Amino acid sequence: MAWLLLLFFLPLVGCILYFFFGRNYRRQSPQRKIVGYNTSKSAEERYNSLGEVSVPTKYSELIKMFSVQNHAFPFPDNEVEIFTHGKDFFERLLHDIDHAEHHIHLEFFIFEDDNIGSLIGEHLVRRAHDGVEVRVLYDDVGCWNVSNRFWERLREGGVDVHSFLPVRYPLFTSKINYRNHRKIIVIDGKIGYLGGMNVADRYVIGTRRQGFRDTQVRITGCSVYGIQKVFLSDWFAMDRTLLSGERYYPHTLIHTCSSSALIQVVASSAASQWPDIEQGYVKVLQLAKRYVYIETPYFLPTEPVLFAIQTAALGGVDVRIMVPSRCDNMLVNWASHSFFPDILKAGAKVWLYEPQTFNHSKVLVSDDELATVGSVNIDSRSFETSMEVQAFIYDKDIAVRFRRMFEEDMRHCEQLNAQQAHNRNFFIRLWESVVRMLSPLL
Repeated sequence: MAWLLLLFFLPLVGCILYFFFGRNYRRQSPQRKIVGYNTSKSAEERYNSLGEVSVPTKYSELIKMFSVQNHAFPFPDNEVEIFTHGKDFFERLLHDIDHAEHHIHLEFFIFEDDNIGSLIGEHLVRRAHDGVEVRVLYDDVGCWNVSNRFWERLREGGVDVHSFLPVRYPLFTSKINYRNHRKIIVIDGKIGYLGGMNVADRYVIGTRRQGFRDTQVRITGCSVYGIQKVFLSDWFAMDRTLLSGERYYPHTLIHTCSSSALIQVVASSAASQWPDIEQGYVKVLQLAKRYVYIETPYFLPTEPVLFAIQTAALGGVDVRIMVPSRCDNMLVNWASHSFFPDILKAGAKVWLYEPQTFNHSKVLVSDDELATVGSVNIDSRSFETSMEVQAFIYDKDIAVRFRRMFEEDMRHCEQLNAQQAHNRNFFIRLWESVVRMLSPLL
Protein backbone atom coordinates (compact mmCIF):
# COMPACT_ATOMS: atom_id res chain seq x y z
CA MET A 1 0.00 0.00 0.00
CA ALA A 2 2.84 2.41 0.81
CA TRP A 3 4.43 1.80 -2.58
CA LEU A 4 1.12 2.24 -4.41
CA LEU A 5 0.42 5.55 -2.68
CA LEU A 6 3.95 6.80 -3.38
CA LEU A 7 3.77 5.79 -7.05
CA PHE A 8 0.33 7.39 -7.42
CA PHE A 9 1.07 10.75 -5.82
CA LEU A 10 4.77 11.09 -6.75
CA PRO A 11 5.19 8.88 -9.83
CA LEU A 12 8.67 10.05 -10.86
CA VAL A 13 10.16 9.96 -7.35
CA GLY A 14 8.24 6.76 -6.61
CA CYS A 15 9.61 4.97 -9.67
CA ILE A 16 13.19 5.95 -8.81
CA LEU A 17 12.82 4.84 -5.19
CA TYR A 18 11.15 1.57 -6.18
CA PHE A 19 13.90 0.88 -8.70
CA PHE A 20 16.55 1.23 -5.99
CA PHE A 21 14.73 -0.07 -2.89
CA GLY A 22 11.42 -1.69 -3.73
CA ARG A 23 12.22 -4.96 -5.41
CA ASN A 24 12.30 -7.96 -3.09
CA TYR A 25 15.32 -10.20 -3.47
CA ARG A 26 14.41 -12.44 -0.54
CA ARG A 27 15.16 -16.06 -1.43
CA GLN A 28 16.77 -14.93 -4.70
CA SER A 29 20.01 -13.65 -3.22
CA PRO A 30 23.15 -15.70 -4.04
CA GLN A 31 23.98 -15.40 -0.34
CA ARG A 32 21.34 -18.03 0.45
CA LYS A 33 22.98 -20.50 -1.92
CA ILE A 34 26.38 -19.92 -0.33
CA VAL A 35 25.49 -19.98 3.34
CA GLY A 36 24.38 -23.54 3.94
CA TYR A 37 25.41 -26.84 5.35
CA ASN A 38 29.19 -26.47 5.00
CA THR A 39 29.44 -23.22 6.96
CA SER A 40 27.44 -24.52 9.92
CA LYS A 41 28.80 -28.07 9.95
CA SER A 42 31.61 -27.46 12.46
CA ALA A 43 29.34 -25.59 14.89
CA GLU A 44 26.76 -28.36 14.66
CA GLU A 45 29.41 -31.00 15.32
CA ARG A 46 30.50 -29.15 18.46
CA TYR A 47 26.89 -28.87 19.60
CA ASN A 48 26.24 -32.59 19.03
CA SER A 49 29.34 -33.46 21.05
CA LEU A 50 27.78 -31.80 24.12
CA GLY A 51 25.16 -34.51 24.46
CA GLU A 52 21.76 -33.56 25.85
CA VAL A 53 21.46 -29.84 26.61
CA SER A 54 18.96 -28.73 29.24
CA VAL A 55 16.75 -25.85 28.05
CA PRO A 56 14.19 -23.78 30.02
CA THR A 57 10.71 -25.20 29.51
CA LYS A 58 9.14 -21.76 29.05
CA TYR A 59 11.31 -21.00 26.03
CA SER A 60 11.65 -24.51 24.59
CA GLU A 61 9.51 -23.68 21.53
CA LEU A 62 11.49 -20.50 20.84
CA ILE A 63 14.78 -22.39 21.18
CA LYS A 64 13.56 -25.17 18.90
CA MET A 65 12.37 -22.66 16.28
CA PHE A 66 15.80 -21.01 16.12
CA SER A 67 17.57 -24.39 16.07
CA VAL A 68 15.49 -25.81 13.23
CA GLN A 69 15.12 -22.88 10.84
CA ASN A 70 18.28 -20.88 11.64
CA HIS A 71 20.74 -23.55 12.79
CA ALA A 72 21.26 -21.40 15.88
CA PHE A 73 22.15 -24.01 18.47
CA PRO A 74 21.57 -23.41 22.21
CA PHE A 75 25.08 -23.62 23.63
CA PRO A 76 25.42 -23.88 27.44
CA ASP A 77 28.20 -22.78 29.80
CA ASN A 78 28.81 -19.18 28.78
CA GLU A 79 29.98 -16.07 30.60
CA VAL A 80 28.83 -12.60 29.54
CA GLU A 81 30.45 -9.24 30.21
CA ILE A 82 28.28 -6.19 29.45
CA PHE A 83 29.70 -2.87 28.21
CA THR A 84 27.62 0.30 28.17
CA HIS A 85 30.52 2.70 27.56
CA GLY A 86 32.58 2.63 24.40
CA LYS A 87 35.79 3.44 26.25
CA ASP A 88 35.52 0.28 28.37
CA PHE A 89 34.63 -1.85 25.35
CA PHE A 90 37.52 -0.67 23.17
CA GLU A 91 40.05 -1.01 26.00
CA ARG A 92 38.94 -4.61 26.58
CA LEU A 93 38.97 -5.32 22.86
CA LEU A 94 42.50 -3.98 22.39
CA HIS A 95 43.68 -6.13 25.29
CA ASP A 96 42.16 -9.23 23.67
CA ILE A 97 43.62 -8.34 20.27
CA ASP A 98 47.09 -7.95 21.77
CA HIS A 99 46.82 -11.40 23.39
CA ALA A 100 45.44 -13.26 20.36
CA GLU A 101 47.39 -16.39 19.44
CA HIS A 102 45.95 -17.67 16.15
CA HIS A 103 43.28 -15.47 14.54
CA ILE A 104 41.31 -12.24 14.87
CA HIS A 105 38.01 -11.79 13.01
CA LEU A 106 36.21 -8.44 12.86
CA GLU A 107 32.96 -7.65 11.05
CA PHE A 108 31.41 -4.18 11.25
CA PHE A 109 28.80 -2.10 9.49
CA ILE A 110 30.92 1.02 10.14
CA PHE A 111 34.69 1.05 10.57
CA GLU A 112 35.79 4.69 10.57
CA ASP A 113 39.21 6.05 9.73
CA ASP A 114 39.30 8.17 12.89
CA ASN A 115 41.19 7.96 16.18
CA ILE A 116 39.56 4.71 17.33
CA GLY A 117 39.63 3.14 13.86
CA SER A 118 43.29 4.04 13.35
CA LEU A 119 44.23 2.74 16.81
CA ILE A 120 42.52 -0.61 16.23
CA GLY A 121 44.04 -0.77 12.74
CA GLU A 122 47.54 -0.29 14.16
CA HIS A 123 47.02 -3.11 16.66
CA LEU A 124 45.68 -5.40 13.91
CA VAL A 125 48.67 -4.72 11.66
CA ARG A 126 51.05 -5.36 14.57
CA ARG A 127 49.41 -8.73 15.28
CA ALA A 128 49.46 -9.64 11.58
CA HIS A 129 53.22 -9.02 11.61
CA ASP A 130 53.40 -11.41 14.58
CA GLY A 131 51.90 -14.18 12.45
CA VAL A 132 48.31 -13.97 13.68
CA GLU A 133 45.62 -14.40 11.01
CA VAL A 134 43.67 -11.12 10.87
CA ARG A 135 40.49 -10.78 8.82
CA VAL A 136 38.28 -7.70 8.54
CA LEU A 137 34.89 -7.56 6.84
CA TYR A 138 33.20 -4.17 6.52
CA ASP A 139 29.99 -3.03 4.87
CA ASP A 140 30.64 -1.08 1.69
CA VAL A 141 27.74 1.35 2.13
CA GLY A 142 28.31 1.82 5.86
CA CYS A 143 31.94 2.78 5.08
CA TRP A 144 31.34 4.90 1.99
CA ASN A 145 33.13 7.85 3.60
CA VAL A 146 36.24 5.81 4.48
CA SER A 147 39.07 6.33 2.01
CA ASN A 148 40.60 3.41 0.15
CA ARG A 149 43.97 4.46 1.58
CA PHE A 150 42.86 3.28 5.01
CA TRP A 151 41.99 -0.22 3.76
CA GLU A 152 45.17 -0.37 1.69
CA ARG A 153 47.25 0.42 4.79
CA LEU A 154 45.66 -2.55 6.52
CA ARG A 155 46.22 -4.83 3.53
CA GLU A 156 49.84 -3.73 3.19
CA GLY A 157 50.24 -4.53 6.89
CA GLY A 158 49.13 -8.13 6.34
CA VAL A 159 45.43 -7.80 7.26
CA ASP A 160 43.01 -9.65 4.97
CA VAL A 161 40.27 -7.10 4.24
CA HIS A 162 37.03 -7.43 2.26
CA SER A 163 34.06 -5.15 1.74
CA PHE A 164 30.60 -6.67 1.87
CA LEU A 165 28.59 -6.41 -1.37
CA PRO A 166 30.51 -3.48 -2.84
CA VAL A 167 28.19 -1.09 -4.66
CA ARG A 168 29.44 -0.27 -8.14
CA TYR A 169 27.46 0.84 -11.18
CA PRO A 170 25.64 -0.96 -12.86
CA LEU A 171 25.10 -3.37 -9.97
CA PHE A 172 24.08 -0.45 -7.75
CA THR A 173 20.35 -1.12 -7.72
CA SER A 174 20.55 -4.78 -6.76
CA LYS A 175 22.88 -4.34 -3.80
CA ILE A 176 22.42 -1.01 -2.05
CA ASN A 177 19.37 -2.11 -0.07
CA TYR A 178 20.91 -5.32 1.33
CA ARG A 179 23.52 -4.36 3.87
CA ASN A 180 25.61 -6.14 6.48
CA HIS A 181 24.60 -4.42 9.72
CA ARG A 182 26.38 -6.89 12.03
CA LYS A 183 29.00 -5.93 14.62
CA ILE A 184 30.87 -9.06 15.67
CA ILE A 185 34.38 -10.03 16.70
CA VAL A 186 35.92 -13.46 17.29
CA ILE A 187 39.39 -13.99 18.75
CA ASP A 188 41.02 -17.44 18.63
CA GLY A 189 37.56 -19.01 18.47
CA LYS A 190 37.38 -18.54 22.24
CA ILE A 191 36.24 -14.93 22.74
CA GLY A 192 33.31 -13.32 20.96
CA TYR A 193 31.84 -9.83 20.90
CA LEU A 194 28.53 -8.59 19.51
CA GLY A 195 26.15 -5.71 20.07
CA GLY A 196 25.39 -2.30 18.63
CA MET A 197 28.80 -0.60 18.71
CA ASN A 198 30.66 0.16 15.50
CA VAL A 199 34.29 1.22 15.27
CA ALA A 200 34.07 5.02 15.48
CA ASP A 201 35.00 7.83 17.85
CA ARG A 202 31.36 8.70 18.52
CA TYR A 203 30.92 5.47 20.50
CA VAL A 204 33.41 6.76 23.07
CA ILE A 205 31.38 9.10 25.29
CA GLY A 206 32.94 12.55 25.46
CA THR A 207 34.90 12.48 22.21
CA ARG A 208 32.21 14.66 20.64
CA ARG A 209 29.55 16.98 21.94
CA GLN A 210 27.04 14.24 21.18
CA GLY A 211 28.36 10.71 21.56
CA PHE A 212 26.57 7.36 21.45
CA ARG A 213 25.27 5.34 24.41
CA ASP A 214 25.32 1.72 23.31
CA THR A 215 25.50 -1.86 24.57
CA GLN A 216 28.10 -4.48 23.65
CA VAL A 217 28.74 -7.89 25.18
CA ARG A 218 31.86 -10.01 25.47
CA ILE A 219 31.09 -13.73 25.49
CA THR A 220 33.33 -16.62 26.46
CA GLY A 221 32.09 -20.19 26.28
CA CYS A 222 30.51 -22.53 23.78
CA SER A 223 28.27 -19.93 22.12
CA VAL A 224 31.41 -18.39 20.54
CA TYR A 225 30.98 -21.26 18.07
CA GLY A 226 27.76 -19.57 16.96
CA ILE A 227 29.42 -16.16 16.53
CA GLN A 228 32.27 -17.79 14.62
CA LYS A 229 29.80 -19.54 12.33
CA VAL A 230 28.20 -16.20 11.42
CA PHE A 231 31.55 -14.57 10.60
CA LEU A 232 32.89 -17.51 8.60
CA SER A 233 29.65 -17.74 6.62
CA ASP A 234 29.90 -14.06 5.68
CA TRP A 235 33.60 -14.44 4.93
CA PHE A 236 32.92 -17.38 2.62
CA ALA A 237 30.29 -15.30 0.82
CA MET A 238 32.84 -12.59 -0.01
CA ASP A 239 36.17 -14.45 -0.16
CA ARG A 240 34.99 -17.92 -1.29
CA THR A 241 37.31 -19.45 1.31
CA LEU A 242 35.79 -22.07 3.60
CA LEU A 243 37.46 -22.00 7.02
CA SER A 244 36.67 -24.71 9.58
CA GLY A 245 38.28 -27.19 11.88
CA GLU A 246 39.83 -27.25 15.34
CA ARG A 247 41.64 -23.92 15.03
CA TYR A 248 38.42 -22.02 14.43
CA TYR A 249 36.16 -24.21 16.59
CA PRO A 250 38.43 -25.34 19.45
CA HIS A 251 37.25 -28.28 21.58
CA THR A 252 38.73 -26.58 24.63
CA LEU A 253 35.66 -24.32 24.94
CA ILE A 254 33.48 -27.20 26.09
CA HIS A 255 32.84 -27.29 29.85
CA THR A 256 35.43 -24.61 30.63
CA CYS A 257 33.16 -21.81 31.93
CA SER A 258 31.93 -21.58 35.48
CA SER A 259 28.71 -19.85 34.34
CA SER A 260 25.78 -21.94 33.10
CA ALA A 261 24.23 -19.31 30.80
CA LEU A 262 22.53 -20.77 27.73
CA ILE A 263 22.92 -18.67 24.55
CA GLN A 264 21.68 -18.86 20.98
CA VAL A 265 23.36 -16.64 18.37
CA VAL A 266 20.73 -15.95 15.72
CA ALA A 267 21.62 -14.45 12.34
CA SER A 268 19.13 -13.16 9.80
CA SER A 269 19.16 -11.58 6.35
CA ALA A 270 17.01 -11.02 3.29
CA ALA A 271 18.30 -14.36 2.03
CA SER A 272 16.70 -16.21 4.95
CA GLN A 273 13.52 -18.10 4.23
CA TRP A 274 11.89 -16.60 7.33
CA PRO A 275 12.41 -13.36 9.28
CA ASP A 276 13.87 -15.32 12.21
CA ILE A 277 14.67 -12.52 14.65
CA GLU A 278 11.33 -10.79 14.05
CA GLN A 279 9.57 -14.09 14.79
CA GLY A 280 11.70 -14.46 17.92
CA TYR A 281 10.64 -11.04 19.22
CA VAL A 282 7.00 -11.86 18.62
CA LYS A 283 7.39 -15.16 20.47
CA VAL A 284 9.09 -13.49 23.45
CA LEU A 285 6.24 -10.97 23.71
CA GLN A 286 3.73 -13.81 23.56
CA LEU A 287 5.49 -15.77 26.32
CA ALA A 288 6.00 -12.81 28.68
CA LYS A 289 4.16 -13.01 32.01
CA ARG A 290 5.40 -9.97 33.96
CA TYR A 291 7.37 -7.55 31.83
CA VAL A 292 9.18 -6.86 28.55
CA TYR A 293 11.62 -3.94 28.39
CA ILE A 294 12.88 -2.90 24.95
CA GLU A 295 15.64 -0.41 24.23
CA THR A 296 16.01 0.61 20.58
CA PRO A 297 17.31 3.67 18.71
CA TYR A 298 14.73 3.32 15.93
CA PHE A 299 11.15 2.30 16.61
CA LEU A 300 9.35 1.52 13.35
CA PRO A 301 7.74 -1.82 14.22
CA THR A 302 6.40 -4.19 11.60
CA GLU A 303 2.75 -5.18 11.88
CA PRO A 304 3.48 -8.52 13.65
CA VAL A 305 5.71 -6.85 16.27
CA LEU A 306 3.31 -3.93 16.79
CA PHE A 307 0.41 -6.35 17.27
CA ALA A 308 2.47 -8.48 19.69
CA ILE A 309 3.36 -5.39 21.77
CA GLN A 310 -0.28 -4.33 21.93
CA THR A 311 -1.46 -7.85 22.78
CA ALA A 312 1.08 -8.26 25.57
CA ALA A 313 0.22 -4.86 27.06
CA LEU A 314 -3.52 -5.53 26.89
CA GLY A 315 -2.86 -8.84 28.67
CA GLY A 316 -1.35 -7.04 31.65
CA VAL A 317 2.33 -7.40 30.78
CA ASP A 318 4.43 -4.35 31.70
CA VAL A 319 5.75 -3.39 28.25
CA ARG A 320 8.22 -0.49 28.19
CA ILE A 321 9.79 0.93 25.05
CA MET A 322 12.83 3.21 25.42
CA VAL A 323 13.84 5.37 22.45
CA PRO A 324 15.95 8.53 22.08
CA SER A 325 14.01 11.75 22.63
CA ARG A 326 15.43 12.94 19.32
CA CYS A 327 16.63 10.48 16.71
CA ASP A 328 19.71 11.13 14.55
CA ASN A 329 17.44 10.88 11.49
CA MET A 330 14.49 13.28 11.46
CA LEU A 331 12.37 11.17 9.10
CA VAL A 332 12.79 8.21 11.45
CA ASN A 333 12.04 10.47 14.41
CA TRP A 334 8.74 11.65 12.87
CA ALA A 335 7.70 8.16 11.79
CA SER A 336 8.54 6.69 15.22
CA HIS A 337 6.27 9.18 17.01
CA SER A 338 3.34 8.09 14.85
CA PHE A 339 3.49 4.63 16.46
CA PHE A 340 3.42 5.84 20.05
CA PRO A 341 -0.37 6.44 20.30
CA ASP A 342 -0.96 2.90 18.99
CA ILE A 343 0.98 1.28 21.83
CA LEU A 344 0.14 3.79 24.57
CA LYS A 345 -3.56 3.19 23.97
CA ALA A 346 -2.98 -0.53 24.62
CA GLY A 347 -1.23 0.18 27.93
CA ALA A 348 2.42 0.00 26.90
CA LYS A 349 4.77 2.71 28.20
CA VAL A 350 7.14 4.91 26.22
CA TRP A 351 10.30 6.40 27.73
CA LEU A 352 12.25 9.12 25.92
CA TYR A 353 16.01 9.09 26.58
CA GLU A 354 16.99 12.69 27.25
CA PRO A 355 20.79 13.15 27.55
CA GLN A 356 22.93 14.64 24.79
CA THR A 357 24.26 11.15 24.05
CA PHE A 358 22.26 9.27 21.43
CA ASN A 359 20.96 5.97 22.82
CA HIS A 360 21.92 3.42 20.16
CA SER A 361 21.41 0.38 22.42
CA LYS A 362 19.51 -2.64 21.01
CA VAL A 363 18.35 -4.71 23.98
CA LEU A 364 15.29 -6.67 25.09
CA VAL A 365 14.84 -8.24 28.54
CA SER A 366 11.84 -10.18 29.82
CA ASP A 367 10.69 -11.64 33.15
CA ASP A 368 14.22 -11.80 34.64
CA GLU A 369 14.65 -14.93 32.53
CA LEU A 370 15.66 -13.89 29.02
CA ALA A 371 17.73 -11.08 27.51
CA THR A 372 18.68 -10.41 23.93
CA VAL A 373 21.33 -8.03 22.60
CA GLY A 374 22.83 -7.44 19.19
CA SER A 375 22.55 -5.29 16.08
CA VAL A 376 18.77 -5.44 15.52
CA ASN A 377 16.63 -2.31 15.54
CA ILE A 378 12.84 -2.44 15.85
CA ASP A 379 12.19 -1.67 12.19
CA SER A 380 11.48 -3.34 8.86
CA ARG A 381 15.02 -2.92 7.59
CA SER A 382 16.53 -4.88 10.47
CA PHE A 383 13.83 -7.55 10.55
CA GLU A 384 13.47 -8.12 6.82
CA THR A 385 16.36 -6.72 4.78
CA SER A 386 19.69 -6.19 6.53
CA MET A 387 22.06 -8.89 7.71
CA GLU A 388 21.79 -8.88 11.50
CA VAL A 389 22.88 -10.93 14.49
CA GLN A 390 21.33 -11.18 17.94
CA ALA A 391 22.27 -13.20 21.02
CA PHE A 392 19.33 -14.69 22.92
CA ILE A 393 20.50 -15.33 26.49
CA TYR A 394 18.52 -17.63 28.78
CA ASP A 395 19.88 -16.95 32.25
CA LYS A 396 18.35 -15.29 35.31
CA ASP A 397 21.48 -13.54 36.59
CA ILE A 398 22.33 -12.03 33.20
CA ALA A 399 18.71 -11.02 32.58
CA VAL A 400 18.66 -9.22 35.94
CA ARG A 401 21.83 -7.34 34.96
CA PHE A 402 20.19 -6.19 31.74
CA ARG A 403 17.03 -5.20 33.60
CA ARG A 404 19.03 -3.11 36.05
CA MET A 405 20.85 -1.50 33.11
CA PHE A 406 17.46 -0.57 31.62
CA GLU A 407 16.27 0.83 34.95
CA GLU A 408 19.46 2.89 35.23
CA ASP A 409 18.80 4.34 31.78
CA MET A 410 15.24 5.16 32.86
CA ARG A 411 16.73 7.69 35.30
CA HIS A 412 17.74 9.70 32.23
CA CYS A 413 14.33 9.46 30.57
CA GLU A 414 11.05 11.31 30.46
CA GLN A 415 7.93 9.18 30.25
CA LEU A 416 5.50 9.98 27.45
CA ASN A 417 1.84 9.42 28.34
CA ALA A 418 -1.15 8.91 26.05
CA GLN A 419 -2.55 12.39 26.68
CA GLN A 420 0.73 14.07 25.71
CA ALA A 421 0.87 12.03 22.51
CA HIS A 422 -2.73 12.88 21.64
CA ASN A 423 -2.52 16.61 22.46
CA ARG A 424 0.32 17.36 20.07
CA ASN A 425 -0.39 19.71 17.17
CA PHE A 426 -2.73 18.15 14.58
CA PHE A 427 -0.51 19.06 11.63
CA ILE A 428 2.53 17.52 13.34
CA ARG A 429 0.61 14.29 13.86
CA LEU A 430 -0.59 14.40 10.25
CA TRP A 431 2.95 14.86 8.97
CA GLU A 432 4.21 11.99 11.16
CA SER A 433 1.50 9.72 9.74
CA VAL A 434 2.52 10.64 6.18
CA VAL A 435 6.19 9.89 6.91
CA ARG A 436 5.11 6.63 8.54
CA MET A 437 4.19 5.28 5.10
CA LEU A 438 7.90 5.38 4.27
CA SER A 439 8.89 3.41 7.38
CA PRO A 440 9.81 0.21 5.43
CA LEU A 441 12.46 2.26 3.62
CA LEU A 442 13.90 4.16 6.59
